[in-house]
Amino acid sequence: MSKIFENLHNHGSSEPFDLALEAAAVIAEKTGVASHDIALTLGSGWAKAADLMGETVASVPAASIPGFLPPAVEGHVASIRSILLPNGKHALVLGARTHYYEGHGVRRVVHGVRTAAATGVKTMILTNGAGGIRETIKPGSPVLISDHINLTADSPLEGATFVDLTDLYSHRLRELARTVDSTLEDGVYVQFRGPHYETPAEVQMAKVMGGHVVGMSTALEAIAARQVGMEVLGLSLVTNLAAGIQKTPLSHQEVIDAGREAEGRISALLAQIVTKL
Repeated sequence: MSKIFENLHNHGSSEPFDLALEAAAVIAEKTGVASHDIALTLGSGWAKAADLMGETVASVPAASIPGFLPPAVEGHVASIRSILLPNGKHALVLGARTHYYEGHGVRRVVHGVRTAAATGVKTMILTNGAGGIRETIKPGSPVLISDHINLTADSPLEGATFVDLTDLYSHRLRELARTVDSTLEDGVYVQFRGPHYETPAEVQMAKVMGGHVVGMSTALEAIAARQVGMEVLGLSLVTNLAAGIQKTPLSHQEVIDAGREAEGRISALLAQIVTKL
């Protein structure tokens, strides 16, 4: 993976990739695992999947790894775990996601993804809690992300870096996920800047544009994952219907409560998917 990073140095600043390599070296030292195969960023409602996938080899405070910040959102876990899967592969669970709305810049937002790549990861799983636009997708339902619309007006790519995003969210991995649960629906994820929730008019705009779920993460991370050659699987947990679709006011507590209610079921689903990778 360092070879890919070396090539990327010629297309923009090398600083974020050097930091990722430094972080990967510290992770290898602290976990005792030289390289990892799969990485997961576990958003609201998905955290318990880490307990079900296999044997935890090591758990490291995220803030002790270069470039990582403590999470700013209640419900997110501030640790990085190395897990030995039943098939002998190693999974890296990133429990410290930096959101775009925190104001630390896009490099920080995608640092976890780039660090995962630097540890050797080839498959990146990105999960989140999201608001549902399509009324047939009820709160508590998982959705396979088939594509995204990035409304942050930003990108993790720097300089003359042109990356094809045609199959950003791997069709192969989505089909594999459906071998675990054939009822999983595809959906287009729309990332807004946040931290405020979308207005009803903005939700309708996203709907007209082809969006099915809305949130404040994932799209920028997925682009960074594609840049370094990783295959991406994205999953959203619909924690509530979006503004204007849902008739009651939105709240972060609602997101947390919905995540807790669905956590056992969707975490078991994700753990089963990981065993097939």
